[in-house]
Amino acid sequence: MDLPIIVGIDGSEPSLRAVDWAADEAALRGAGLRLVYASLWERYEGACLAHDLGKPSEEVMAQDIVDTAERRAHRRQPGVKVTTDLLPEEPEYALVRESRTALAVVVGCRGRSGLTETLLGSVSVMVAGHAHCPVIVLRGSHDNQARSGVRGRILLGVGEKPAGTAAVRFAVEEALLRGVPLEAVRAWRRPVHETTGHPLIVGEPAHLYEQHAVEALEEALRDVPEGLQVQRRTVEARARDALLAASREADLLVVGARRRHGHFGLQLGRVTHGVLHHAACPVAVVPEPA
Repeated sequence: MDLPIIVGIDGSEPSLRAVDWAADEAALRGAGLRLVYASLWERYEGACLAHDLGKPSEEVMAQDIVDTAERRAHRRQPGVKVTTDLLPEEPEYALVRESRTALAVVVGCRGRSGLTETLLGSVSVMVAGHAHCPVIVLRGSHDNQARSGVRGRILLGVGEKPAGTAAVRFAVEEALLRGVPLEAVRAWRRPVHETTGHPLIVGEPAHLYEQHAVEALEEALRDVPEGLQVQRRTVEARARDALLAASREADLLVVGARRRHGHFGLQLGRVTHGVLHHAACPVAVVPEPA
């Protein structure tokens, strides 16, 4: 079965930018595009019907939103097959369920009032934390424009268990599809109790921790196909800070998120949560088995 790329839409400018980005991604992958609007309109409208169409007024509005998004997707990528759906349920739950049969889910970054550029809406966080497929959250370029391939690199955050992970495979695939280099970043820090002490032994622990970071990068990238340009970088810093700095020069930041079976809380680590809220480029959160 050919899986589609799903976009959560709500009529906002960020969600329309997500339609643009997802349409480009669908064209790259030869995939279909599915536009989903989910809302519990009947909770608020009850039996109040729109006079002309005999439907709840928010359902009429929802159809207008979907139609607008569909036209925009066709203009962006005329060759991509587009389907739409209206779902009478909370958007976060609808998108997580839809993610079971999706190649990826794309959502726009929608903050509140003057905090749009720094805070994510609850839907984006919920979907990124529970989806069964990669979730791309559109960060950066807050001008309602999708900017595919502007900086010409995919950024990968290499974590504690990188070898053969879904995040590594996704990042490699994105770089190959776009024909751009992959930059893999591994942050490292020496323990606080080893940052001071006798001047003759302070340098040695730092060297060892950096070497461990280098080895982690090599392990993560051992199966990268020949022909892909890879830039390996170790940084002495908090992982969140290192990735946020590097995101200013990337088209997409890819990070993994471990899924813990039987755990119903938010399944995003501190690093992933931090980059989702503050990265300067779109962020792809790729689920990893525990």
